[in-house]
Amino acid sequence: MAGPDLLAIRANPKFVRLVEERRSFGVRLTVIMLAIYFGFVMVVAFAPWIFAIRLGEGVMTLGIPVGLAVIISAFVLTGVYVRRANAEFDSLTRDIVKESV
Repeated sequence: MAGPDLLAIRANPKFVRLVEERRSFGVRLTVIMLAIYFGFVMVVAFAPWIFAIRLGEGVMTLGIPVGLAVIISAFVLTGVYVRRANAEFDSLTRDIVKESV
């Protein structure tokens, strides 16, 4: 019984759309995060003097807020994914389940 149901779900155009949109969105967010992370690492590796620029009179350098921004960007991109998943992907999944029962 599970075989025909699984085949029916995989043939559902909404399921195909859901898989493609999730994959596409996930890849885009992954590329963005990798660009941010590797951009940071490349600056550290090839132009460390940029992050050594002092901010003000204290010991704070440019590297500290930029490093913090890299960490925060991971949380922000996760939030972007969760928001879209809750708003769009979950409702599409519910529609697919209703149609397959």
